[in-house]
Amino acid sequence: MSDAPRLRVLVLDDETPIRSIVRAAVESSGGVALEAATAAHGLALARTERPSLIVLDLGLPDSEGVEVTRTLRQWTAVPILVLSARHADAEKVALLDAGADDYLTKPFSTVELQARIRALLRRAAMGPVPGGDTPIERDGVRIDLAARTVHRDGAEVRLTPTEWGLLHALVSRGGRTLTHRQLFDAVWGRSHGDAQQYLRVYVAHLRRKLERDPLRPALILTEAGVGYRFVMPRPDGE
Repeated sequence: MSDAPRLRVLVLDDETPIRSIVRAAVESSGGVALEAATAAHGLALARTERPSLIVLDLGLPDSEGVEVTRTLRQWTAVPILVLSARHADAEKVALLDAGADDYLTKPFSTVELQARIRALLRRAAMGPVPGGDTPIERDGVRIDLAARTVHRDGAEVRLTPTEWGLLHALVSRGGRTLTHRQLFDAVWGRSHGDAQQYLRVYVAHLRRKLERDPLRPALILTEAGVGYRFVMPRPDGE
């Protein structure tokens, strides 16, 4: 960890001694530790501070680690290292299936913790979730998936839950074309109904709220006969 002096680790554990051990391990390598004792506080810190890595306890007073992991994975690809005194293989599998990257059983040594953190940071293959780890801005629209906010030329845009779900699905795919069925399943989660008709209506709603000219969209494009895609900002910010 000595090669990552700006490392910011969120330690989400209700045990003060454990948080102290992790904090000492991070700070001894030049990093910064952010601490939370509840899931609610930890998720709030994750949204506002955007840590480099999260160390998560499996059992928290207000939520299970599996649920916290699933919530985080809705908008961030940050590595998650789970700590727990539980040894059941089924629980380990459940955490990994939910999106955690590694699992460390208590008690653990500081040396092993530091090695696991270094390994996670090295091999984190997932890129940032567009709009989540970093808000995106294009054509006057700013979308922050973590904060669940959308602004148009500085003014907040109010979206319905369905409109938000559709925008989230499009933005989080990083500019890839999504088929009508993929979008329908992601937003409505059911296998029946006229996907194209549902999407046509709600894409029109989004375009009226986000596009400068809804008839000539620059953000949400139609791929004829296939589906839709969100046009991501270019590297130069345009």
